[in-house]
Amino acid sequence: MKELEAGLEENLAAIQSVFATDAAFRRRIFGTGLGVRAAVCYLDGMASQEIIREGVIRPLMLAAPASGETVAAHAAEAVLWATEVTGTKQMETLVTGILSGGAALFFDGCSTALLIDAKGFRSRGIQEPENESVLQGPREGFDEVAIQNLAMIRRKLQTPDLCSEQITIGKRSQTAVYLCYLRSLASPRLLEKIKHRLSKIEIDGVLDTNYLNELIRDGKRSLFKTMGTTERPDVVAAKLLEGRVAILANGTPVVLTVPYLFAENFQSDEDYYVNFWGASIGRLLRYFCFFLTVSVPAVYLALLTHHQRLLPTFLLLSAAGTRGGVPFSSLVECLVLILVLEILKETGARMPQNLGHTLGIIGGLVVGQAAVEARLVSASMLIVVAVSGIAGLMIPRLRAAVFFLRVGLVLLAAWLGLAGYLLGISFLLISLTGTESFGAPYLQPLESPTVQGMKDTFLRLPWGKMLTRPAFNRNLTRQRSKKK
Repeated sequence: MKELEAGLEENLAAIQSVFATDAAFRRRIFGTGLGVRAAVCYLDGMASQEIIREGVIRPLMLAAPASGETVAAHAAEAVLWATEVTGTKQMETLVTGILSGGAALFFDGCSTALLIDAKGFRSRGIQEPENESVLQGPREGFDEVAIQNLAMIRRKLQTPDLCSEQITIGKRSQTAVYLCYLRSLASPRLLEKIKHRLSKIEIDGVLDTNYLNELIRDGKRSLFKTMGTTERPDVVAAKLLEGRVAILANGTPVVLTVPYLFAENFQSDEDYYVNFWGASIGRLLRYFCFFLTVSVPAVYLALLTHHQRLLPTFLLLSAAGTRGGVPFSSLVECLVLILVLEILKETGARMPQNLGHTLGIIGGLVVGQAAVEARLVSASMLIVVAVSGIAGLMIPRLRAAVFFLRVGLVLLAAWLGLAGYLLGISFLLISLTGTESFGAPYLQPLESPTVQGMKDTFLRLPWGKMLTRPAFNRNLTRQRSKKK
Protein backbone atom coordinates (compact mmCIF):
# COMPACT_ATOMS: atom_id res chain seq x y z
CA MET A 1 0.00 0.00 0.00
CA LYS A 2 1.65 3.22 -1.19
CA GLU A 3 2.04 6.07 1.29
CA LEU A 4 1.78 9.76 0.42
CA GLU A 5 4.74 12.07 -0.06
CA ALA A 6 5.19 15.51 1.49
CA GLY A 7 5.24 17.27 -1.87
CA LEU A 8 1.98 18.36 -3.48
CA GLU A 9 3.13 17.72 -7.06
CA GLU A 10 4.27 14.18 -6.27
CA ASN A 11 0.92 13.27 -4.68
CA LEU A 12 -1.05 14.79 -7.55
CA ALA A 13 1.04 12.88 -10.09
CA ALA A 14 0.44 9.63 -8.18
CA ILE A 15 -3.32 10.01 -7.98
CA GLN A 16 -3.59 11.26 -11.58
CA SER A 17 -1.81 8.13 -12.75
CA VAL A 18 -4.60 6.06 -11.15
CA PHE A 19 -7.36 8.05 -12.90
CA ALA A 20 -5.45 8.78 -16.10
CA THR A 21 -8.13 7.20 -18.31
CA ASP A 22 -11.13 8.50 -16.36
CA ALA A 23 -12.72 11.49 -18.11
CA ALA A 24 -14.73 12.34 -14.98
CA PHE A 25 -11.62 12.99 -12.84
CA ARG A 26 -11.30 16.60 -11.74
CA ARG A 27 -8.66 18.49 -9.73
CA ARG A 28 -8.38 22.04 -8.47
CA ILE A 29 -5.12 23.60 -7.22
CA PHE A 30 -5.53 26.78 -5.19
CA GLY A 31 -3.88 28.95 -2.58
CA THR A 32 -5.19 28.91 0.98
CA GLY A 33 -5.20 31.31 3.91
CA LEU A 34 -3.19 28.69 5.79
CA GLY A 35 -0.09 29.81 3.89
CA VAL A 36 0.28 26.64 1.76
CA ARG A 37 -1.06 25.51 -1.58
CA ALA A 38 -3.73 22.85 -1.66
CA ALA A 39 -5.42 20.64 -4.26
CA VAL A 40 -8.78 18.90 -4.20
CA CYS A 41 -9.50 15.87 -6.42
CA TYR A 42 -12.88 14.27 -7.11
CA LEU A 43 -15.00 12.57 -9.77
CA ASP A 44 -17.52 14.75 -11.56
CA GLY A 45 -21.03 13.40 -11.09
CA MET A 46 -20.10 11.45 -7.96
CA ALA A 47 -19.14 14.34 -5.66
CA SER A 48 -21.14 17.51 -5.10
CA GLN A 49 -19.41 20.58 -6.53
CA GLU A 50 -21.39 22.77 -4.15
CA ILE A 51 -20.05 20.93 -1.11
CA ILE A 52 -16.49 21.15 -2.46
CA ARG A 53 -16.85 24.84 -3.32
CA GLU A 54 -18.65 26.03 -0.16
CA GLY A 55 -17.45 23.44 2.36
CA VAL A 56 -13.82 23.04 1.30
CA ILE A 57 -12.37 25.69 -1.05
CA ARG A 58 -14.07 28.81 0.39
CA PRO A 59 -13.25 28.19 4.09
CA LEU A 60 -9.65 27.26 3.22
CA MET A 61 -9.14 30.49 1.28
CA LEU A 62 -10.50 32.51 4.21
CA ALA A 63 -8.60 30.58 6.91
CA ALA A 64 -5.89 31.95 9.23
CA PRO A 65 -2.25 30.90 8.58
CA ALA A 66 -0.88 27.53 9.72
CA SER A 67 2.18 25.51 8.73
CA GLY A 68 4.04 22.21 8.79
CA GLU A 69 2.66 18.74 9.28
CA THR A 70 -0.12 20.09 11.49
CA VAL A 71 -1.82 21.91 8.62
CA ALA A 72 -4.07 18.96 7.73
CA ALA A 73 -5.16 18.40 11.33
CA HIS A 74 -5.80 22.14 11.79
CA ALA A 75 -7.87 22.27 8.59
CA ALA A 76 -9.94 19.23 9.61
CA GLU A 77 -10.61 20.52 13.14
CA ALA A 78 -11.09 24.26 12.66
CA VAL A 79 -11.47 25.19 8.99
CA LEU A 80 -13.47 22.80 6.83
CA TRP A 81 -17.25 22.90 6.92
CA ALA A 82 -17.81 19.42 5.53
CA THR A 83 -19.72 17.03 7.77
CA GLU A 84 -17.17 14.18 7.72
CA VAL A 85 -13.41 14.58 7.31
CA THR A 86 -10.84 11.79 7.76
CA GLY A 87 -7.07 12.03 7.65
CA THR A 88 -4.99 9.34 5.94
CA LYS A 89 -1.52 8.70 4.58
CA GLN A 90 -2.54 5.80 2.36
CA MET A 91 -3.09 6.39 -1.37
CA GLU A 92 -5.37 3.32 -1.65
CA THR A 93 -7.74 4.75 0.99
CA LEU A 94 -8.00 8.01 -0.96
CA VAL A 95 -8.69 6.19 -4.25
CA THR A 96 -11.45 4.11 -2.64
CA GLY A 97 -12.99 7.24 -1.14
CA ILE A 98 -12.95 9.13 -4.44
CA LEU A 99 -14.58 6.19 -6.23
CA SER A 100 -17.42 6.21 -3.68
CA GLY A 101 -18.12 9.92 -4.18
CA GLY A 102 -15.69 11.56 -1.77
CA ALA A 103 -13.07 14.27 -2.36
CA ALA A 104 -9.34 14.05 -1.58
CA LEU A 105 -7.61 17.19 -0.24
CA PHE A 106 -3.79 17.51 -0.43
CA PHE A 107 -1.57 20.16 1.17
CA ASP A 108 1.91 21.12 0.01
CA GLY A 109 4.54 20.03 2.49
CA CYS A 110 2.17 17.65 4.29
CA SER A 111 2.18 13.85 3.93
CA THR A 112 -1.34 13.57 5.37
CA ALA A 113 -4.31 14.04 3.07
CA LEU A 114 -7.94 14.56 4.01
CA LEU A 115 -10.78 12.43 2.67
CA ILE A 116 -13.98 14.49 2.65
CA ASP A 117 -17.52 13.16 2.46
CA ALA A 118 -18.85 15.12 -0.55
CA LYS A 119 -21.26 12.63 -2.10
CA GLY A 120 -23.65 14.37 -4.44
CA PHE A 121 -24.79 11.92 -7.11
CA ARG A 122 -28.40 12.10 -8.18
CA SER A 123 -31.00 9.47 -7.35
CA ARG A 124 -34.38 8.58 -8.82
CA GLY A 125 -36.17 9.78 -5.71
CA ILE A 126 -39.07 8.31 -3.77
CA GLN A 127 -41.72 6.77 -6.02
CA GLU A 128 -44.37 4.09 -5.64
CA PRO A 129 -43.09 0.68 -6.81
CA GLU A 130 -44.94 -0.33 -9.98
CA ASN A 131 -44.83 -4.04 -9.15
CA GLU A 132 -46.05 -3.58 -5.56
CA SER A 133 -48.69 -0.89 -5.83
CA VAL A 134 -51.51 -0.95 -3.28
CA LEU A 135 -54.96 0.63 -3.06
CA GLN A 136 -54.53 1.46 0.63
CA GLY A 137 -51.27 1.92 2.51
CA PRO A 138 -47.94 3.77 2.20
CA ARG A 139 -46.96 4.79 -1.34
CA GLU A 140 -43.22 5.27 -1.00
CA GLY A 141 -40.65 2.88 -2.43
CA PHE A 142 -36.90 2.43 -2.33
CA ASP A 143 -34.53 3.95 -4.88
CA GLU A 144 -31.00 2.99 -5.98
CA VAL A 145 -29.08 4.70 -3.14
CA ALA A 146 -28.73 2.22 -0.28
CA ILE A 147 -27.94 4.80 2.40
CA GLN A 148 -31.18 6.63 1.60
CA ASN A 149 -33.04 3.33 1.74
CA LEU A 150 -31.63 2.75 5.22
CA ALA A 151 -32.91 6.20 6.22
CA MET A 152 -36.40 5.29 4.95
CA ILE A 153 -36.36 2.17 7.13
CA ARG A 154 -35.12 4.27 10.05
CA ARG A 155 -38.12 6.58 9.68
CA LYS A 156 -40.38 3.53 10.13
CA LEU A 157 -38.43 2.11 13.10
CA GLN A 158 -37.17 4.97 15.24
CA THR A 159 -35.35 2.86 17.80
CA PRO A 160 -31.64 2.44 18.68
CA ASP A 161 -32.33 -1.30 18.49
CA LEU A 162 -32.18 -0.99 14.67
CA CYS A 163 -28.71 -2.04 13.46
CA SER A 164 -27.03 -1.81 10.07
CA GLU A 165 -23.70 -3.36 9.11
CA GLN A 166 -21.80 -2.69 5.89
CA ILE A 167 -19.96 -5.27 3.79
CA THR A 168 -18.17 -4.58 0.50
CA ILE A 169 -18.68 -7.24 -2.20
CA GLY A 170 -17.36 -7.33 -5.78
CA LYS A 171 -13.70 -7.14 -6.78
CA ARG A 172 -14.35 -4.44 -9.36
CA SER A 173 -17.74 -3.00 -8.46
CA GLN A 174 -16.89 -2.63 -4.72
CA THR A 175 -20.61 -2.65 -4.00
CA ALA A 176 -21.69 -1.59 -0.52
CA VAL A 177 -24.03 -4.23 0.95
CA TYR A 178 -25.87 -3.56 4.20
CA LEU A 179 -27.35 -5.98 6.73
CA CYS A 180 -30.27 -4.40 8.57
CA TYR A 181 -31.91 -5.99 11.61
CA LEU A 182 -33.31 -5.39 15.09
CA ARG A 183 -30.72 -6.45 17.65
CA SER A 184 -33.17 -7.80 20.22
CA LEU A 185 -35.18 -9.84 17.69
CA ALA A 186 -32.81 -11.20 15.03
CA SER A 187 -31.19 -14.53 15.84
CA PRO A 188 -27.37 -14.34 16.23
CA ARG A 189 -27.17 -17.70 14.49
CA LEU A 190 -29.09 -16.30 11.52
CA LEU A 191 -26.79 -13.28 11.32
CA GLU A 192 -23.71 -15.47 11.51
CA LYS A 193 -25.01 -17.68 8.71
CA ILE A 194 -25.73 -14.70 6.43
CA LYS A 195 -22.33 -13.11 7.05
CA HIS A 196 -20.56 -16.42 6.45
CA ARG A 197 -22.27 -16.93 3.09
CA LEU A 198 -21.64 -13.34 2.01
CA SER A 199 -17.97 -13.57 2.97
CA LYS A 200 -17.51 -16.54 0.62
CA ILE A 201 -18.70 -14.60 -2.46
CA GLU A 202 -15.93 -13.94 -4.98
CA ILE A 203 -17.32 -12.14 -8.02
CA ASP A 204 -16.30 -9.22 -10.23
CA GLY A 205 -19.37 -7.12 -9.53
CA VAL A 206 -22.73 -7.02 -7.80
CA LEU A 207 -25.21 -4.86 -9.73
CA ASP A 208 -28.41 -6.08 -8.09
CA THR A 209 -29.43 -8.00 -5.01
CA ASN A 210 -30.45 -10.93 -7.22
CA TYR A 211 -26.71 -11.66 -7.60
CA LEU A 212 -26.61 -12.22 -3.84
CA ASN A 213 -29.91 -14.08 -3.92
CA GLU A 214 -28.61 -16.72 -6.32
CA LEU A 215 -25.25 -17.04 -4.55
CA ILE A 216 -26.34 -17.42 -0.91
CA ARG A 217 -29.91 -18.78 -0.99
CA ASP A 218 -30.93 -22.23 0.20
CA GLY A 219 -32.15 -24.68 -2.42
CA LYS A 220 -30.35 -23.08 -5.37
CA ARG A 221 -32.18 -25.41 -7.79
CA SER A 222 -35.56 -25.06 -6.14
CA LEU A 223 -38.45 -23.60 -8.13
CA PHE A 224 -39.58 -21.66 -5.07
CA LYS A 225 -38.06 -18.51 -3.63
CA THR A 226 -36.21 -18.95 -0.35
CA MET A 227 -35.37 -15.23 -0.02
CA GLY A 228 -37.99 -12.50 -0.07
CA THR A 229 -37.75 -9.45 -2.32
CA THR A 230 -39.48 -6.09 -1.96
CA GLU A 231 -39.14 -2.43 -2.91
CA ARG A 232 -41.29 -1.10 -0.06
CA PRO A 233 -39.86 0.30 3.21
CA ASP A 234 -43.03 -0.59 5.16
CA VAL A 235 -42.70 -4.24 4.12
CA VAL A 236 -39.05 -4.35 5.22
CA ALA A 237 -39.95 -2.72 8.54
CA ALA A 238 -42.67 -5.31 9.11
CA LYS A 239 -40.24 -8.14 8.35
CA LEU A 240 -37.65 -6.71 10.75
CA LEU A 241 -40.29 -6.57 13.47
CA GLU A 242 -40.76 -10.32 12.97
CA GLY A 243 -37.05 -10.99 13.56
CA ARG A 244 -35.95 -11.20 9.94
CA VAL A 245 -32.83 -9.67 8.41
CA ALA A 246 -32.88 -7.32 5.41
CA ILE A 247 -30.05 -7.19 2.85
CA LEU A 248 -29.65 -3.95 0.90
CA ALA A 249 -27.18 -3.25 -1.92
CA ASN A 250 -26.12 0.03 -3.46
CA GLY A 251 -27.45 0.55 -6.97
CA THR A 252 -30.76 -1.33 -6.69
CA PRO A 253 -34.14 -0.63 -5.06
CA VAL A 254 -34.78 -4.33 -4.41
CA VAL A 255 -34.18 -5.46 -0.82
CA LEU A 256 -33.84 -9.10 0.26
CA THR A 257 -35.42 -10.43 3.46
CA VAL A 258 -34.60 -13.71 5.21
CA PRO A 259 -35.86 -16.16 6.29
CA TYR A 260 -38.59 -16.46 3.66
CA LEU A 261 -41.41 -18.95 4.17
CA PHE A 262 -43.77 -20.60 1.68
CA ALA A 263 -46.81 -18.87 3.23
CA GLU A 264 -45.34 -15.45 2.36
CA ASN A 265 -45.98 -16.15 -1.33
CA PHE A 266 -49.69 -15.76 -0.60
CA GLN A 267 -49.47 -12.70 1.61
CA SER A 268 -50.11 -9.30 0.07
CA ASP A 269 -48.62 -6.02 1.26
CA GLU A 270 -52.15 -4.64 1.50
CA ASP A 271 -53.44 -7.41 3.79
CA TYR A 272 -52.43 -5.45 6.87
CA TYR A 273 -53.88 -2.11 5.76
CA VAL A 274 -57.45 -3.26 5.15
CA ASN A 275 -60.14 -4.96 7.22
CA PHE A 276 -59.10 -8.47 8.26
CA TRP A 277 -62.25 -9.97 6.70
CA GLY A 278 -61.36 -8.67 3.25
CA ALA A 279 -57.70 -9.62 3.70
CA SER A 280 -58.66 -13.18 4.70
CA ILE A 281 -60.91 -13.60 1.66
CA GLY A 282 -58.13 -12.43 -0.63
CA ARG A 283 -55.63 -14.78 0.94
CA LEU A 284 -57.92 -17.81 0.65
CA LEU A 285 -58.48 -16.93 -3.01
CA ARG A 286 -54.71 -16.90 -3.60
CA TYR A 287 -54.31 -20.40 -2.15
CA PHE A 288 -57.26 -21.60 -4.22
CA CYS A 289 -55.88 -19.98 -7.38
CA PHE A 290 -52.50 -21.66 -6.81
CA PHE A 291 -54.28 -25.01 -6.76
CA LEU A 292 -56.26 -24.09 -9.88
CA THR A 293 -53.37 -22.80 -11.93
CA VAL A 294 -51.16 -25.87 -11.45
CA SER A 295 -53.93 -28.50 -11.40
CA VAL A 296 -56.70 -27.62 -13.84
CA PRO A 297 -54.87 -28.45 -17.12
CA ALA A 298 -53.39 -31.66 -15.70
CA VAL A 299 -56.67 -32.93 -14.20
CA TYR A 300 -58.66 -32.08 -17.33
CA LEU A 301 -56.10 -33.83 -19.55
CA ALA A 302 -56.06 -36.90 -17.28
CA LEU A 303 -59.85 -37.16 -17.34
CA LEU A 304 -60.00 -36.61 -21.08
CA THR A 305 -57.34 -39.18 -22.01
CA HIS A 306 -57.38 -41.81 -19.23
CA HIS A 307 -60.56 -41.55 -17.17
CA GLN A 308 -63.41 -40.68 -19.52
CA ARG A 309 -65.83 -42.69 -17.35
CA LEU A 310 -65.37 -40.21 -14.50
CA LEU A 311 -66.74 -37.39 -16.64
CA PRO A 312 -70.50 -36.74 -16.84
CA THR A 313 -71.89 -37.92 -20.17
CA PHE A 314 -72.96 -34.49 -21.38
CA LEU A 315 -69.55 -33.00 -20.49
CA LEU A 316 -67.73 -35.85 -22.28
CA LEU A 317 -69.87 -35.39 -25.38
CA SER A 318 -69.35 -31.63 -25.31
CA ALA A 319 -65.57 -31.99 -25.04
CA ALA A 320 -65.51 -34.59 -27.81
CA GLY A 321 -67.60 -32.29 -30.00
CA THR A 322 -65.24 -29.34 -29.60
CA ARG A 323 -62.28 -31.57 -30.51
CA GLY A 324 -63.77 -32.59 -33.82
CA GLY A 325 -61.33 -31.74 -36.62
CA VAL A 326 -58.47 -30.66 -34.32
CA PRO A 327 -55.25 -32.07 -35.88
CA PHE A 328 -53.23 -32.32 -32.64
CA SER A 329 -53.43 -34.64 -29.65
CA SER A 330 -54.77 -33.26 -26.38
CA LEU A 331 -51.28 -33.22 -24.87
CA VAL A 332 -49.75 -31.23 -27.73
CA GLU A 333 -52.74 -28.91 -27.78
CA CYS A 334 -52.44 -28.23 -24.05
CA LEU A 335 -48.67 -27.62 -24.13
CA VAL A 336 -48.93 -25.29 -27.14
CA LEU A 337 -51.66 -23.22 -25.47
CA ILE A 338 -49.64 -22.98 -22.23
CA LEU A 339 -46.60 -21.83 -24.22
CA VAL A 340 -48.62 -19.26 -26.20
CA LEU A 341 -50.08 -17.95 -22.94
CA GLU A 342 -46.61 -17.46 -21.46
CA ILE A 343 -45.42 -15.72 -24.64
CA LEU A 344 -48.35 -13.30 -24.46
CA LYS A 345 -47.71 -12.60 -20.77
CA GLU A 346 -43.99 -12.02 -21.29
CA THR A 347 -44.50 -9.84 -24.36
CA GLY A 348 -47.17 -7.79 -22.62
CA ALA A 349 -44.86 -7.23 -19.65
CA ARG A 350 -41.88 -6.12 -21.80
CA MET A 351 -43.75 -3.82 -24.16
CA PRO A 352 -44.88 -0.24 -23.38
CA GLN A 353 -48.02 -0.24 -21.25
CA ASN A 354 -50.43 0.98 -23.94
CA LEU A 355 -49.13 -1.56 -26.47
CA GLY A 356 -49.23 -4.32 -23.85
CA HIS A 357 -52.97 -3.84 -23.32
CA THR A 358 -53.55 -3.90 -27.08
CA LEU A 359 -51.50 -7.09 -27.41
CA GLY A 360 -53.52 -8.75 -24.64
CA ILE A 361 -56.80 -7.97 -26.39
CA ILE A 362 -55.54 -9.13 -29.78
CA GLY A 363 -53.93 -12.32 -28.40
CA GLY A 364 -56.72 -13.24 -26.03
CA LEU A 365 -59.75 -12.47 -28.17
CA VAL A 366 -58.87 -12.21 -31.85
CA VAL A 367 -56.20 -14.92 -32.14
CA GLY A 368 -57.96 -17.25 -29.66
CA GLN A 369 -61.30 -16.99 -31.42
CA ALA A 370 -59.69 -17.42 -34.84
CA ALA A 371 -57.77 -20.51 -33.65
CA VAL A 372 -60.99 -22.14 -32.38
CA GLU A 373 -62.92 -21.34 -35.56
CA ALA A 374 -60.04 -22.69 -37.69
CA ARG A 375 -60.14 -25.96 -35.66
CA LEU A 376 -56.50 -25.58 -34.63
CA VAL A 377 -57.43 -25.90 -30.95
CA SER A 378 -60.58 -26.97 -29.14
CA ALA A 379 -62.69 -24.44 -27.27
CA SER A 380 -62.75 -26.56 -24.11
CA MET A 381 -58.95 -26.80 -23.90
CA LEU A 382 -58.63 -23.08 -24.59
CA ILE A 383 -61.01 -22.34 -21.70
CA VAL A 384 -59.14 -24.67 -19.34
CA VAL A 385 -55.74 -23.12 -20.10
CA ALA A 386 -57.18 -19.60 -19.92
CA VAL A 387 -58.68 -20.26 -16.48
CA SER A 388 -55.33 -21.65 -15.36
CA GLY A 389 -53.51 -18.57 -16.68
CA ILE A 390 -55.91 -16.10 -15.06
CA ALA A 391 -55.65 -17.89 -11.72
CA GLY A 392 -51.86 -17.69 -11.92
CA LEU A 393 -52.03 -13.88 -12.06
CA MET A 394 -53.23 -13.90 -8.44
CA ILE A 395 -49.84 -15.15 -7.21
CA PRO A 396 -47.15 -13.23 -9.17
CA ARG A 397 -44.42 -14.23 -6.69
CA LEU A 398 -44.75 -17.85 -7.86
CA ARG A 399 -44.80 -17.16 -11.59
CA ALA A 400 -41.75 -19.23 -12.54
CA ALA A 401 -42.68 -22.09 -10.20
CA VAL A 402 -46.26 -22.15 -11.50
CA PHE A 403 -45.15 -22.49 -15.12
CA PHE A 404 -42.85 -25.46 -14.49
CA LEU A 405 -45.31 -27.16 -12.13
CA ARG A 406 -48.12 -26.75 -14.63
CA VAL A 407 -46.09 -28.28 -17.46
CA GLY A 408 -44.67 -31.06 -15.27
CA LEU A 409 -48.07 -32.10 -13.96
CA VAL A 410 -49.53 -32.04 -17.49
CA LEU A 411 -46.81 -34.42 -18.70
CA LEU A 412 -47.32 -36.77 -15.74
CA ALA A 413 -51.10 -36.69 -16.19
CA ALA A 414 -50.78 -37.48 -19.91
CA TRP A 415 -48.54 -40.43 -19.03
CA LEU A 416 -50.24 -41.96 -15.96
CA GLY A 417 -53.55 -40.12 -15.67
CA LEU A 418 -54.71 -39.03 -12.22
CA ALA A 419 -52.10 -41.29 -10.66
CA GLY A 420 -49.41 -39.23 -12.40
CA TYR A 421 -50.99 -35.99 -11.18
CA LEU A 422 -51.07 -37.28 -7.59
CA LEU A 423 -47.49 -38.49 -7.94
CA GLY A 424 -46.41 -35.00 -8.99
CA ILE A 425 -48.27 -33.37 -6.09
CA SER A 426 -46.69 -35.83 -3.65
CA PHE A 427 -43.21 -35.11 -4.98
CA LEU A 428 -43.90 -31.36 -4.66
CA LEU A 429 -44.96 -31.70 -1.02
CA ILE A 430 -41.93 -33.88 -0.20
CA SER A 431 -39.52 -31.40 -1.77
CA LEU A 432 -41.13 -28.47 0.07
CA THR A 433 -40.94 -30.36 3.36
CA GLY A 434 -37.19 -30.79 2.95
CA THR A 435 -36.55 -27.14 2.04
CA GLU A 436 -35.18 -24.57 4.49
CA SER A 437 -34.57 -20.83 4.40
CA PHE A 438 -31.51 -19.98 6.48
CA GLY A 439 -32.32 -22.60 9.07
CA ALA A 440 -36.10 -22.03 9.18
CA PRO A 441 -38.35 -24.82 7.80
CA TYR A 442 -39.85 -23.54 4.54
CA LEU A 443 -43.35 -24.85 5.33
CA GLN A 444 -43.43 -23.33 8.80
CA PRO A 445 -46.01 -23.14 10.39
CA LEU A 446 -47.84 -25.60 8.11
CA GLU A 447 -45.63 -28.58 8.97
CA SER A 448 -46.01 -28.09 12.73
CA PRO A 449 -49.18 -26.02 13.12
CA THR A 450 -49.99 -24.12 16.28
CA VAL A 451 -52.95 -21.91 17.09
CA GLN A 452 -50.86 -18.73 17.08
CA GLY A 453 -48.76 -19.80 14.11
CA MET A 454 -51.80 -20.31 11.87
CA LYS A 455 -53.33 -16.90 12.64
CA ASP A 456 -51.49 -15.26 9.74
CA THR A 457 -51.32 -18.15 7.28
CA PHE A 458 -54.58 -19.05 5.52
CA LEU A 459 -56.40 -16.19 7.22
CA ARG A 460 -55.35 -12.78 8.50
CA LEU A 461 -56.85 -12.49 11.94
CA PRO A 462 -57.22 -9.16 13.82
CA TRP A 463 -54.05 -7.69 15.29
CA GLY A 464 -55.38 -8.28 18.79
CA LYS A 465 -55.31 -12.04 18.15
CA MET A 466 -51.78 -12.26 16.72
CA LEU A 467 -49.79 -12.38 19.94
CA THR A 468 -46.58 -14.07 18.80
CA ARG A 469 -43.97 -13.72 16.08
CA PRO A 470 -42.94 -16.58 13.71
CA ALA A 471 -41.39 -19.59 15.40
CA PHE A 472 -37.85 -18.94 14.07
CA ASN A 473 -37.70 -15.74 16.17
CA ARG A 474 -35.63 -15.47 19.34
CA ASN A 475 -38.34 -13.34 20.98
CA LEU A 476 -41.77 -14.80 20.24
CA THR A 477 -43.90 -12.27 22.13
CA ARG A 478 -45.34 -9.65 19.77
CA GLN A 479 -47.87 -8.26 22.24
CA ARG A 480 -49.44 -9.20 25.54
CA SER A 481 -52.94 -10.62 25.70
CA LYS A 482 -55.44 -8.09 27.06
CA LYS A 483 -58.13 -10.39 28.40
CA LYS A 484 -60.41 -8.80 30.94
